[in-house]
Amino acid sequence: MEFGQFCPIAKSTEIIGEKWTILIIRELLMGSTRFNELQRGLSLISPALLSKRLKMLADYELIIKKKIIGQQGYEYFPTEAAKELLPIIIGLGNWGMRWTRQYLTSNDFDPDFLMLYLKRSIQTERLSGNETIIKFYFTDIEQQPNWWIIVNGDLVDICTIDPGREVDVYFTCTVKCLSDIWMGESSYKKEISQNNLKIVGRRELTKNISSWLNYCMFSSNNTKN
Repeated sequence: MEFGQFCPIAKSTEIIGEKWTILIIRELLMGSTRFNELQRGLSLISPALLSKRLKMLADYELIIKKKIIGQQGYEYFPTEAAKELLPIIIGLGNWGMRWTRQYLTSNDFDPDFLMLYLKRSIQTERLSGNETIIKFYFTDIEQQPNWWIIVNGDLVDICTIDPGREVDVYFTCTVKCLSDIWMGESSYKKEISQNNLKIVGRRELTKNISSWLNYCMFSSNNTKN
């Protein structure tokens, strides 16, 4: 894609305006470093296209590709040029919250994406004990309705197979319900009162969920529960 203009907006769009590119940069800036992590945050992208976009970003010196020592595969890290896109991406997200949310469809509520960002929203320092197990049951998903977030100290992982350990908090709802809460367009209190959400578990965790599970950075709900 070439615009044939010396305008910096045109040249920038040639580089980051291809489909998926800005979202790949988003994932890199949010902490994803490995190919499978990037795929989880971009579930509809094909491996071939992701590889192509990563090569292009490396060619334009927006990322650095490093071999994983002692393992197969590579890790990818944003350069200063990519890091300077963060306020632009945040601005785009704020704009989207104001002007594009009305156009969401049922196809946009992806459990993989939601769980990845819930994982990133866990405030591990606010959880007591060495381990916390959080289970999510999505009533609108036929295949793979059960998900777990496992917190061990500062390490947070997602699991789709029962870890066989005692669960501390259970969430039961639709993907859209929990997405709306995380995005700040609803609240735990509202969804529970309307019987759209059920939360059971240890009292110190269920009484103030937002103390250990952050809202989306674009949410106006960041100080609410």
